[in-house]
Amino acid sequence: MSMKPLEHDRRYGELDQVMRAYLGQTADDTPERRSRALDAYLRHTWHSRPAAIAEAERQLREYSRNPPGRIRRDLGEFYAIPDIGRPQSQIGDWLMVLADHLKESIEEGDVPEPSSPQTHWEWHARFPETAQLLGGWFSQDIVDEFPDHDAALADYAATTHPQLVARLVGELHELLALPLDEGDYALAAAAFGMEVSPPAPFSYGAWFQSVATTLSDV
Repeated sequence: MSMKPLEHDRRYGELDQVMRAYLGQTADDTPERRSRALDAYLRHTWHSRPAAIAEAERQLREYSRNPPGRIRRDLGEFYAIPDIGRPQSQIGDWLMVLADHLKESIEEGDVPEPSSPQTHWEWHARFPETAQLLGGWFSQDIVDEFPDHDAALADYAATTHPQLVARLVGELHELLALPLDEGDYALAAAAFGMEVSPPAPFSYGAWFQSVATTLSDV
């Protein structure tokens, strides 16, 4: 019998967040060095919900000590670690390495310096509503659904709760405050799932500012 959502979150919710941070990244942590993915997880989590790091450390250790068998995984009774590029035989030891790094970060107050997001996961974790807009309304399907960018943006505003629209505006202002150049904005847009260019004559940065201004007046 598959796990209920509440049971999943209690037992594996923060473990799952750590594993998501590794998707598309190299799981090359060693006892001496954290990976880029774990740095991204720590940087975002320290500055957004620091208490979750201790829960992640606990869940990682518990999973490493009590790994699931194949039958329980197949039945959906246990969280299945996604493929992160390591042999199955190494997963338990690797999880312990991660737990040790999280513990050290907490006990020594080793907080990564604030910076622009460095991984796909970190972009989405830090700017979730921006990813919702750009990936949902400005994918390659826009040409089949809307006559232009303004129509797509109007549809987002009309079908999205005003509090989420306000959150998006705040995220865009935060994004524009980062020390990014135009190439960085293009990479960010791609990470968010945007598959079309901004409307002429806008650059990515100028269009993000235009979107924030337009939605502030909704």
